[in-house]
Amino acid sequence: MNVFDFPLLADENIHPEVVAYLRDEGLDISSIAEQGQFGLSDANVMRQAFKAGRIVLTHDSDFGGLALTGAEFIGILYLRPGHIRAEFTIQMLKAFRGRDVDVAPPFIVVAERTADNVKIRIRRF
Repeated sequence: MNVFDFPLLADENIHPEVVAYLRDEGLDISSIAEQGQFGLSDANVMRQAFKAGRIVLTHDSDFGGLALTGAEFIGILYLRPGHIRAEFTIQMLKAFRGRDVDVAPPFIVVAERTADNVKIRIRRF
């Protein structure tokens, strides 16, 4: 299954324009910020995503640490670097979505953008 076939839960550090872009692209995405749940701990975000059958979309590397401690999760899509400008992240997602990234839960996918290159790493659990 492609990573973008999963419904997403955007951490509060994901820019609202990025959420809107993904929604406009037809992805099923919910947002912590749109739910007004600012300041939620990473552990609570991970639990909420798991219960809702969603993968976490984040700029925060702490989710990987939670996964390694045995927290229940379906998947984590970690975008590096985190960026204030939504356009930077949107361009990264456009490049990333053009690739066939097959995963099976639980997984962590790291997408790292340097200049115009996007490097993808997958960790399966």
